[in-house]
Amino acid sequence: MSLRTLPAGTTVAESMPLANESSSSRLLIIDDEQINVRVLREYLRLAGFANVEVCCDSRKAMELFTQYQPDLVLLDAMMPQISGLEILHEIRSGSERAFTPVVMVTADTSPTIRLQALERGATDFLQKPVDPAELITRVRNMLIVKEYHDEVATRAENLDRMIRKRTAELEASRMQIIQCLARAAEFRDNETGQHVVRVGRYARLLAEELGLAPNVIELISLAAPLHDIGKIGLPDSILHKPGKLNEEEIEQMRKHCEYGQRMLDPTMSGIHRPTEATTKEDGQYSLIEMVRIVTISHHERWDGTGYPLGLRGLDIPLPGRIVAVADVFDALSQSRSYKPAFPLDQCLEILKEGRGTHFDPRVLDAFIARFDDVRRIFLETADG
Repeated sequence: MSLRTLPAGTTVAESMPLANESSSSRLLIIDDEQINVRVLREYLRLAGFANVEVCCDSRKAMELFTQYQPDLVLLDAMMPQISGLEILHEIRSGSERAFTPVVMVTADTSPTIRLQALERGATDFLQKPVDPAELITRVRNMLIVKEYHDEVATRAENLDRMIRKRTAELEASRMQIIQCLARAAEFRDNETGQHVVRVGRYARLLAEELGLAPNVIELISLAAPLHDIGKIGLPDSILHKPGKLNEEEIEQMRKHCEYGQRMLDPTMSGIHRPTEATTKEDGQYSLIEMVRIVTISHHERWDGTGYPLGLRGLDIPLPGRIVAVADVFDALSQSRSYKPAFPLDQCLEILKEGRGTHFDPRVLDAFIARFDDVRRIFLETADG
């Protein structure tokens, strides 16, 4: 189908807006009739658009579109083999440049074609024969919008990149703070060596084996090394005493759970029972909340004979039940001033004896199931 013939005595250049400067925008013309392609290309060239690619075989249109990555497409609606509507649908459905402006060029004036094109994502229409002034005006307007869209997308991408970088920096800072706090407790009780590291890794294994939500697994692994943060409040005479503690000293040692919760409670309201929300395996926690849960509950026992609250069974928050197994195993497997380190198999047997009394059976079974991984962590983090 031929394009419009200009009135006698009128040149193409006189019929369209003048270009202030050559445009660097990339344009793609897809039309099976070469005469239409040549005329459209000439109109665009006279208006300052030098980067124009053409395709007269609709079967090769998408390959050229992908390679050339145009800023705007002039697309004939009616072509053999593959129609313009099919090409438009493919551009909109899967391409990384799905927002590229696409102008449908058609001689069909029926509303059906326009509706189908709009449903497939056409940006604008041009009626054949094409008015060159209308062509250039519409192209320029759409390129302005496209440029603005690209600028917004670039800013959004840069902002997203900055946010990811800042988030990574904050996460690294958070990890450093956690490690410093854990080390502070460790230095007060200098026989523990890599204790806090191992407990954190054992706790992660258990949380994974129990099938907890990824965010909860991460928080438990971060909170577990801080389970004994309250030992900062204990006197050296308790922490560094050679041999076993007497009853009074044991009672004083047990206060580290309360001290830890007081340190982590911004209200300074002291010891309190975990709320119902803290027992949920897929709950949403902040890191501080998780540390408070672990600190106050990791010495509770399944049969209710633990401390400081005497919680029983499922009333003990799951993170506390997890850290209880990890903490006791590490204490058994490492030497202390009052005992030697036990062999790993003996440590496991001792834990099994506490199944259903000291430890949650389900958590202990998860520990047994991952014991090969536990052994690997033990060897990787052995105290020097």
